[in-house]
This record gives sequence, C-alpha cells and structure tokens, in this order.
Amino acid sequence: MGKISVGMNLEAIRRHEKPFEWGVERAAELGFEYIEPMVHWGRELMSEAGYYHTVSMWDDPWRLRAAAEKHGLKISGLQAHGPVCRPDMHGDYLKQAIRFAAECGAPVVNTDEGIKAPWTTEEEDHVLMRYTLQEAAFVAERRGIKIGLECHAQYSKTPEGLDRIYHLVRSPAIGINLDTGNAYLAGQDPYAWLERVCDRLVHLHAKDISVRHSEAERGKVTGTPVGCACGDGVIDWARVISIVAKCPRDIVFSVECGSLDEAARSVKHLKSLLE
Repeated sequence: MGKISVGMNLEAIRRHEKPFEWGVERAAELGFEYIEPMVHWGRELMSEAGYYHTVSMWDDPWRLRAAAEKHGLKISGLQAHGPVCRPDMHGDYLKQAIRFAAECGAPVVNTDEGIKAPWTTEEEDHVLMRYTLQEAAFVAERRGIKIGLECHAQYSKTPEGLDRIYHLVRSPAIGINLDTGNAYLAGQDPYAWLERVCDRLVHLHAKDISVRHSEAERGKVTGTPVGCACGDGVIDWARVISIVAKCPRDIVFSVECGSLDEAARSVKHLKSLLE
C-alpha cells in the first residue's frame, strides 16, 4: 500500500493571469505538498510576459526544480497533453517532456490521445498511438520516468478504450493517470474505473464536478479542463481515497480546479479525509 499526498495542478492559476513562480508560492501557502506544472514548446507571448503559468521546455528544467525547492514543494508530474495519435504533432514534444521531467525532478509525464486527425480511421489511429508511445517509452525507461495515460478524449472515454491504449506498448514506463472528473463526465463510474486500474495507477487528477456541470454535460463530453473544488461536487472523495489507498505505489492527488479559492477548499477537504 502506498502513500497518498495532495498536490496542486498549476491550472488553478490560469485565470489569475500570473506566472509559474507566483503559482508555486501560492501552492505552498495553501498547504499543498506537490505541484504539477504544465509545459509547452517554443516561446509563447503570455507566459513570457508573466501572464500565464506554463513553462517553456526551451527554459532550464532547473527553473522548475528550484522554484519548488524554494517553497518546500515537490513536483508530482508534468502536464504534457497532446494528441498521441498524431506523432507529427506530439512525438518529439512528448519525448522532450520526458527528458525535461528527468531533469526537473518530475517522476511522471501525463498525456492523452488528444483530438484525432479528421481523415484517419480508428485502427490507423491505434497504430499511430503505438508508434508515438513506443518511441516515448524508449526515452522514459532509460530515465525512470512514468508516462501517465489519461482518460480525456475520443478513445480513452471508457475503461476498455483506455486499456486498449495502455496495452499497445509493453513497457514498465507506461501507467495510468486517472482523472476522476473526466471519467464521471464521460458517463462512467469513476470508482469502478479506479478499482480496475489500481495496480497501474501512477498519478491521479483530483477533479470534482459541480451538480450544475454534471446536469449540463454528463454523457455528452469526454472531459473538461478543470472542475470545481474537491468536496463541492459529486465525487465521493472518501471513497476515492479508500480505493487509492490499496494501490501499490505512492500516489499524488493533483487537484484540477479553476481558482485559488477552489484550490484552498480542495486541499482542506482532502487533507481532512486523509487525516
């Protein structure tokens, strides 16, 4: 049985229009133990100007490590989402994210199959995903990094679909990053899904869904960028904790919400249950 810790996905500061380091400091003030940064390639105007939280992989990876260590935090993983079924767009990006993770101290790189090309078939997409993931696994295995496959798009919206992607490549580097909110909105039972992947879970996106959001979109979408505060929505976090507590690895609940107020309520609620 592993240990459960609580982290903050830096998406929580996206609407605050502040830079990465500002978000790290806020995460520490709120009592989180971990952060999950988002990375991008190249240069992006808003983040370079200090109005956006993502970090360029052209920067020194030690920028992330130093910011976390300054505030007594650790990095649970990197958010490096992109269309795995489009190797021209995500192949080199994912491999670079893995190398970046190894240097900045992130043990997991999270991704999903993303939005498919409009002209490929489902079978073709799975061949393309196998190519992208196998190339990425070669890089990850050498560095001890886990690739967390998330339920987020057209093929991973069901447990069977996510399993099919997971089994495309036989590698100890491939694991599951289950998103509780995405699973719920896709019309699935998030608790049964967690039980199913417990032995393969490497990271968890702790996303709650408000009643209003549930009524408007459940069964109609495959996911959502952020949820509400953990404890304010439909997810039974005590039940989630009881399942994840049986997992063989240490797991970080990386809270995905839309504001610092929601992040504050989330960490308070989750820690009260863990205690």
